[in-house]
Amino acid sequence: MSSLDAGFYFIEDENVPMHVGSVLVFDGPVPSYGDVIRLFVSRLDQVPRYRQKVKALPFHVGRPVWVDDDHFNILYHVRHTAVPSPGGEDQLRNLAGRIFAQKLDDTKPLWEAWLVEGLEGGRWAIISKVHHCMIDGVSGTDMLQLMLDFRQESVLPEPKEWKPQRQPSTLDLVVDGVRDAVVTPVQHLAALPALARNLRSFNEILDFGKSVLGSLPGTARRLVTRAATSLNGPIGPHRRWVWARASLGEIKQIRKAAGGTVNDVILTAITRGFRDLLEKRGELTDGMVVRTMVPVSMRKPDQHNELNNRVSAVLVNLPVGEADPVKRLASIRAQMDDLKNSRQAAGADVITNLSNFAAPTLMALGSRTAMRFPQQILQTVTTNVPGPRIPLYMLGRPLVEMFPYVPIASTIRITVGIFSYLDRFTFGINADFDGVPDVQLLADGIRAGFDEMVALAAEASEAGEQA
Repeated sequence: MSSLDAGFYFIEDENVPMHVGSVLVFDGPVPSYGDVIRLFVSRLDQVPRYRQKVKALPFHVGRPVWVDDDHFNILYHVRHTAVPSPGGEDQLRNLAGRIFAQKLDDTKPLWEAWLVEGLEGGRWAIISKVHHCMIDGVSGTDMLQLMLDFRQESVLPEPKEWKPQRQPSTLDLVVDGVRDAVVTPVQHLAALPALARNLRSFNEILDFGKSVLGSLPGTARRLVTRAATSLNGPIGPHRRWVWARASLGEIKQIRKAAGGTVNDVILTAITRGFRDLLEKRGELTDGMVVRTMVPVSMRKPDQHNELNNRVSAVLVNLPVGEADPVKRLASIRAQMDDLKNSRQAAGADVITNLSNFAAPTLMALGSRTAMRFPQQILQTVTTNVPGPRIPLYMLGRPLVEMFPYVPIASTIRITVGIFSYLDRFTFGINADFDGVPDVQLLADGIRAGFDEMVALAAEASEAGEQA
């Protein structure tokens, strides 16, 4: 495992399952369980990791390693269930929330898929869970596409015979782990001169340093701005999971009137959601922000089929204390422009990769300690994963919608995942069951955020036509 992947593995406990997930909704007719099993088996050759489990070393003297599961059984990982027919959105969300709250069995390959029948309108769904240590949002979308087709006609290749590789002994792994703990930091140090040679010039180094250092005052201001710390708190074992929707047409209309990127508009709508949540709780004050971590993919175009994490992050203040939606958008747009110009995402990636220098035992201790230590810097995570703009099919049935699930951890009780598919955006909002009983206010507020910005854009367009 890489250091980042191992970090996701180490921080998991009974109250913090560290898997990402999704709910895919399809139009009928519902396929048979056997057909779904055959589909997964036919594609498993393309994802060897899905037949592998994690083997941790004693005292974490080395990073966890992936080994073939001698007792791999597809029937364990692909399951079959139903909601009482006709099941509506509430029934599907509640079922998914219970499934997402359950920790994956770390003695087996770290993934599950559930075929769900009984949805109203003859629809059905696939609920998917994959541990974060083997997949991030962008590569996760790639893996979903292995199960989905771009054409309605589905041809399943004959599955190849699979034989598990012999597992290395614990002694061999310990020896390799000790060697890795000693050699890897030396290799990274030795690579620094080569990295320096690969930089184009001294001016490039200087420009990078200036951009990062020049952004520090803005970063400091963002970190000291008073945040809604009431959103932080301990996490229990159960989850509430709800969703919201928006359309690409709405976002384009807003951008045409007020400017900004698609992501700027989305973050502004999410800001309205948190504003409504805090206002209903009687905790909203002028100038208050909700500080969010926004993951940024560092994956290159030729790395989309690798099962690992290549992700960095930036911090953004959502101006929930600002009543004017236009000013909220302007604030977020200014922050994102500053972050892009300062290359802070690249800088964060460098800092993350410095964990390659840490011995695995210290990395395990450090990851767990960092995620359990009470902190008030971050209140949420918002991650946007772009999906395909063309129709997809599973066993000849069209994919209608897809909703994301992003785990919560440490004292962060709420996360917001965003998927795009065709001309629609869906928001999967994950929250601690006990700490956020009012999470539906956030989902409704996100939708209200788009509605108010669309109304303002329409007024601006009408005023321009009259002028």
